[in-house]
Amino acid sequence: MAEGHEIQVQDAEKQEIEQSSAERTRSRRAFVPRVDIYETNDAIILIADMPGVTSDSLEITLEQGVLTLDGYVDTPDPEDHALAYAEYRVGDYVRSFTLSNQINQDAIEATLKDGVLHLQLPKEKPTSRKITVSSS
Repeated sequence: MAEGHEIQVQDAEKQEIEQSSAERTRSRRAFVPRVDIYETNDAIILIADMPGVTSDSLEITLEQGVLTLDGYVDTPDPEDHALAYAEYRVGDYVRSFTLSNQINQDAIEATLKDGVLHLQLPKEKPTSRKITVSSS
């Protein structure tokens, strides 16, 4: 590293969703999952961290060009124990993405493993056609 240059790393706090910004059916706190987005020639890849979410507790919906991730986390409290201190806040996850018309919405694939969601959004293949011009 060059002299005089420092790298500062800050802890990333979980971003909690404000109650007014999303209508929710559960009265629990919800967080915005962290997402990495990659682009290849053929697809857009989204990788979302959703610890505690299982395939049974994950809903992915696509409506009017908006892809929404809803992950629900249930953490049972241990019997005969009371929480004395917590550094990790538990809650659900909600995040939405507006898709362009360049995404093949019928071919989206999703896999979830160990709380990490992988979404593959294939791109539409560009089509070209010849337009005939008529004379009037």
